Amino acid sequence: MEKKYIFKQAIFLLLLAIFTGFIPAHNASAKITPIIFLSEYQKEMKIGDEDYLSAYSSDGRIPKFSSSDRKIAVVDMYGKITAKKAGKCTITVKSFTTEAYCSLKVLKTQITLDKKTVSIEHGETVRLTAGISDNSIPIFKSNKKSVATVDETGNITGCKPGSAVITVKAGSTSANCTVTVKKPVIKLDRLYKRLYRCQSFKLNASVSSGIAPVWTSNKKSVAIVDETGKVTAVKHGTALITAKVDGISKTCEVVVEKPVINFDKTSITLKAGDMANIGMTISSGNAPVWTSSKEDIVAVDQLGNIYAFDTGTSIITASEDGAKAKCKVYVTAD
Repeated sequence: MEKKYIFKQAIFLLLLAIFTGFIPAHNASAKITPIIFLSEYQKEMKIGDEDYLSAYSSDGRIPKFSSSDRKIAVVDMYGKITAKKAGKCTITVKSFTTEAYCSLKVLKTQITLDKKTVSIEHGETVRLTAGISDNSIPIFKSNKKSVATVDETGNITGCKPGSAVITVKAGSTSANCTVTVKKPVIKLDRLYKRLYRCQSFKLNASVSSGIAPVWTSNKKSVAIVDETGKVTAVKHGTALITAKVDGISKTCEVVVEKPVINFDKTSITLKAGDMANIGMTISSGNAPVWTSSKEDIVAVDQLGNIYAFDTGTSIITASEDGAKAKCKVYVTAD
């Protein structure tokens, strides 16, 4: 017999003897109907709890214990009751033909959550703590794992904007926490930019969730953007550069300007065999493409140097990203 039960029964018998003045008669006739005294006639327990029901029979017999529903609670030969699930049952104590009863109620598991609602962003994690009345281990589950996940310890992680319900279950009891994964806020360091072909700049995005945006250009023939937000102009025109995260986007308008080319002179005269350089400015700063309409009369290299070969007239053209400037060259014999 367990020490705890022996001590508890001894206290119970002592108090019973003091209260009734009754001394156990071990030699009492078996024909005398015994009286059974219980330490409790009504009892409440939590699922998983263990406790003793002390019993004394006036005929000195060792009483027998039984449960009316072993799914709710079981009791051993020493009166130790183990609560198994919520409900009501009766613990019967029998000695010879006498019975005594203890009404037992096993309380339903209570779950308390430290949060009923949670608002987070994609990638953010928050802890949901559950208090369980019977100290059992709770089971956490998300009804929408694509929106929010939860691990076995209650750590909730946002996956994409939307709403999910985290259910905490213990025994037959459950409690819910509603999780809202917020849409991110995106800010760009500029919404408009002008530049020329081949020029680049870094477009920076601040995202409230900390998730790196996906960058796109609606006109790659005008401007392209890499995965870090670096924008490079391809040719003159207008393109929209977009940073997108979880369905939320922010756009910067990029205008690639058509350059302006100016020659110092619109015409020059050279002698056959002479060389000259046409003075020119170009707003983009890019090197133009040079051509001659009659290369047998005048040739031009890509530095803008003109070579007069024979008498006649040729048109020298400087082209850059759709812009052109022309200079007429006259070649004389002497």
